Amino acid sequence: MPRQVKEDLNKELEDILLELGADVVGFADVSKVVRGDIAHLRTAISIGINRRLTEKGIEILEDLERAVILFLRKRGYRYLAIPPDSDRRKDKFISRLYPLFSHKIAATSSGLGWIGRNGLFISPEFGPRLSLATVLTDAPFKPGRPIEKSLCGECLLCVKFCPAGAIKGRDWSVNDPYGEFVDTRRCNEYKKRMRAVHGKPNCGLCINICPFGRNNRTVTFDTKKEVYQCQSTG
Repeated sequence: MPRQVKEDLNKELEDILLELGADVVGFADVSKVVRGDIAHLRTAISIGINRRLTEKGIEILEDLERAVILFLRKRGYRYLAIPPDSDRRKDKFISRLYPLFSHKIAATSSGLGWIGRNGLFISPEFGPRLSLATVLTDAPFKPGRPIEKSLCGECLLCVKFCPAGAIKGRDWSVNDPYGEFVDTRRCNEYKKRMRAVHGKPNCGLCINICPFGRNNRTVTFDTKKEVYQCQSTG
């Protein structure tokens, strides 16, 4: 028997999180991708903030996750919070309990954005500048409409200007969610040279050059081509 969806839950939690500093909040049906001991947690709550995943960014996301947990606990729902820096926590206890759930899967499944040719999550409003956290739950939230293919259109800026030549130019889709979009060997070798010469730990050009989320751009959606288009406002 299907769960009874309570749409007011979405708005209530979204309002709380936006008030606490979240920039985007989405809800996704992830029943097809959760497995094993967490198969009952069929909904993902995706939270994004418009800042880099520094220590302060992680602190903000963890505070937002705690707000979600409190919200769910008061209502008797089960949950599992995935750490915002889960890709860096291979030795943490949660990674030994469950395979780490991808924040990108939650965000694309909730309709917040897609995966760009640079392999990063792209938001129409904030571009590749969001940091993400995820909470899985059995609460009956209404899921958003998932985005199932790249909406970068004909833009190839990140491919053309990658100084390492590491971005392959592939289009993401849910049919190939784990495709290799970036030659990580080339990317890492370039960053090592950057550290050795300039003392910079990262390149970041594929983030900075992306037209989505830049202050002097507006974004419109072309319904015929099913693609977002960026236009300069300056």
